[in-house]
Amino acid sequence: MVISTTSIARVALAGLLALGIQAAPRRVSASGAGVQAATPSAAPLRLAIAGLVHGHVTGFLRLAQARTDVQIVGVFDPDEALRHSYAQRYKLADDIFFADMAAMLDRVKPDAVAAFTSTYDHPIVVEAAAARHLTVMMEKPLAVSTEHARRIERAAARGGIQVLVNYETTWYANHGTIWTLMKERAAGGAIRKIVALDGHQGPKKINVQPEFFAWLTDPIKNGAGALFDFGCYGANLMTWLLDNERPIAVTTLAQHFQPDVYPRVEDEATVLVEYAKAQGLIQASWNWPFNRKDLEVYAERGAAFAGTGGSGLRVTLPDQPDHAVTPDPRPADERDSLSHLIAVARGSRKPNALSSLANNLIVTEILDAARQSARTHARVALPPGPRTNPAPVGLQK
Repeated sequence: MVISTTSIARVALAGLLALGIQAAPRRVSASGAGVQAATPSAAPLRLAIAGLVHGHVTGFLRLAQARTDVQIVGVFDPDEALRHSYAQRYKLADDIFFADMAAMLDRVKPDAVAAFTSTYDHPIVVEAAAARHLTVMMEKPLAVSTEHARRIERAAARGGIQVLVNYETTWYANHGTIWTLMKERAAGGAIRKIVALDGHQGPKKINVQPEFFAWLTDPIKNGAGALFDFGCYGANLMTWLLDNERPIAVTTLAQHFQPDVYPRVEDEATVLVEYAKAQGLIQASWNWPFNRKDLEVYAERGAAFAGTGGSGLRVTLPDQPDHAVTPDPRPADERDSLSHLIAVARGSRKPNALSSLANNLIVTEILDAARQSARTHARVALPPGPRTNPAPVGLQK
């Protein structure tokens, strides 16, 4: 996303005009090549749902049923009671529900798959979809371990498919504006520190569904507790803003503030992510007194503060005091996860950088190292690997 001249005038950012910000340029793909905007198709996208134990499936189904460009053609979950509950609640036909994922995919022949299983089961879903050359989107994070992430990567390569990871914050307009200011325009110089504050009062206090709570608080199925549930947001955004640079090391402090509620996993985690010329600080919590997904970006000569929800943004730049910025609307194929999935599944574009497999493989490495650091109470160095992604990785790139 870029800041248009119309938006700049609206918020009286004369300093930004001096930086030469132009109206939105052509969109580009992950490789940097130009792509056309998604062209509406006469037939709706045929979409299969794999799993019902991730609570975010409720909002996804409501979004899908309100649209005409997508059709839910199959729903898999091994739990009969859960299948019946969702069939009743969303008035879905019984014959689109399956107890066997392979049977569903072969019977209904979808165009894409949306996964709402536990994180532990993500490789199984991707392997089944890849065998049938189907695009897959899953809820964050990508995997419970680097080993699982590599299984997903290998399956995607074998099947020649796209794998997307959905984060709420991917669709925040204020994050796109931060990219424009700090990366495309380098308005504040090089980024030196990124602080991500993510979490809520905890799955118990916000009354998540029982099937969701069961695996969120399972160290195997979720990988950890708040560390994986909310730490992934910061790791995802840091990896994006630092051009897919892999960290040097990770240091974690994890604690149990509610051991009676979450006896098997941590509910509080602070992660220091060490880069060659920058620092990342992830604050992931099931103990915030309110929901938050806030991002702070500090550069050599400026800073940006993005608030929860995607609309709030404050910026400080050279010769410009702290001021509010109104982000421009998102492109049609990046306003929400379903719009983006439809565009990718139809081949009109590649996954954006935040949703991409490349980004989320690094996210998994960070989370894996953070978990190890929490266990050992020591700084964990990441193994040698490629330092940067040579391709540009803006939100629409």
